Amino acid sequence: MDRKTRIWIIVFAAVVITGLICYALISSSAGGTVAVISVDGEEYERIDLSKVTESYDIEISTRYGHNTVHVAPGAISVTAADCPDKVCVNQGELRGGGIPIACVPHRLVIQIEGGGTDG
Repeated sequence: MDRKTRIWIIVFAAVVITGLICYALISSSAGGTVAVISVDGEEYERIDLSKVTESYDIEISTRYGHNTVHVAPGAISVTAADCPDKVCVNQGELRGGGIPIACVPHRLVIQIEGGGTDG
């Protein structure tokens, strides 16, 4: 085997190994189960979604407005809001890491963290 072929094999192997390591890190961190609800930058409630057995709603009323947060086993969503654009309602369920649910007019943010305690 000539030198160029050996170098290309080493480069290809390094790229594959790097990709596998990145995949392992991303997939291990994406399995978060704790939903953190924040209002105006302050933590409002922390819920371990893996421990939720029955669905329930949380009514959040602040000086900024009103939101209804629906908590289900393994998922959380905003089902009602009195803001004009309703972007938070249209985001749907949050089931793992990824893009948090945000209601900007009401300063409400819901995001998923990995592991933790029940709220």
